[in-house]
Amino acid sequence: MNSEIFNSNVSTEGSLDPQKSRALALAAGFTEAAVVALPQTSVERDARRFEEWMRAGRGGTMHYLGRTGEDGRLVRARVATPFPWARSAIVCFASYHAAQPLSTQDALENSGWIARYAWSSRVDASGERRPSDYHKVLLKRMRAVEERLHAELGEFESRAYVDTGPVVERTLASSAGLGWTGKNTCLIHPKLGSFGFLAVLLTSLKLSPKDSPLEVPDRCGSCTRCIEACPTHALIAPYQMDARKCISYLTIEHKGAIAPELMEGMGRQVFGCDICQDVCPWNRKAPISGDHELEPRQELVNPALEWLAALDEAEWEKLFNGSPVRRAGFQGFRRNLAVAMGNSGRWQFGATLHDWAAVADEGLRAAARWALEKLNALE
Repeated sequence: MNSEIFNSNVSTEGSLDPQKSRALALAAGFTEAAVVALPQTSVERDARRFEEWMRAGRGGTMHYLGRTGEDGRLVRARVATPFPWARSAIVCFASYHAAQPLSTQDALENSGWIARYAWSSRVDASGERRPSDYHKVLLKRMRAVEERLHAELGEFESRAYVDTGPVVERTLASSAGLGWTGKNTCLIHPKLGSFGFLAVLLTSLKLSPKDSPLEVPDRCGSCTRCIEACPTHALIAPYQMDARKCISYLTIEHKGAIAPELMEGMGRQVFGCDICQDVCPWNRKAPISGDHELEPRQELVNPALEWLAALDEAEWEKLFNGSPVRRAGFQGFRRNLAVAMGNSGRWQFGATLHDWAAVADEGLRAAARWALEKLNALE
């Protein structure tokens, strides 16, 4: 990192300068960044939408999203609930867009799909390529920014988060002017597209009203490609997503058996889903990321289902140690593989599915039996 950039780009007046804060974030390795004063002007609108979404049960089994504060309000609805001291936020965007094929492009029938964000890797000091977890990569960068701010401005309250804190990063990002929330509910940057991670640094430093960012207008227009492409109909209306039907939720967050009516729509997705982003026109010309800590692992692009299914737990742990894929768990990942095998239409997976149909794990057992029934119906 360029220490001269850090030393010259921080305000010494006890407040955040947007351009200088952005320079800090870019120097730390982020693709883009912006600052927003808190509470953001859209806070009540955003809070109402989140509260309505939770009341409708669309968060599924992600019960942590429903945690409340002492005032009885949802912690994630307003930054002020868990962090009453917060006066500003630095919101950072790290692109993970890769030149590899999209999930919607032709691939072998016996291949699965792992969401491109989970392909991330880096080359270590020994020259060996290893998995990298974006949470750790970006939190390290965010804390570097935090440390420089403290070094220059002294003591102030701050918290850095990458997906793990009680904040809705997307709403802060749109308020900071980093893009708009698309009809697929993803943040879309007008130049970088939507293949990006978000990181947030909350601070007690004030932002001058004259420095308040301009929100990027919604540019989805009349396009509904994401809604039409979602195979499980999780996008129930423009800007509205029911997590209980979302393939990313089903393959990562949801534990246990998956509803039979959803499994066919899951296709070959074994971890996460990129479909609604792959069809988005705003990602067509988005630049390819040059982030060396988030480079794709080629072996995870359209991986063979047979190879993944043959891994025992120790081999699976070794392959995905340090990778976001571990969040699904070994049995959950096999459950997802069983669904993909059933959707493949290929009887080469019959023996494996027969074995899995007798295991103790309910989710895997139910998926394997569903897959066998589906393959039998094709004969």
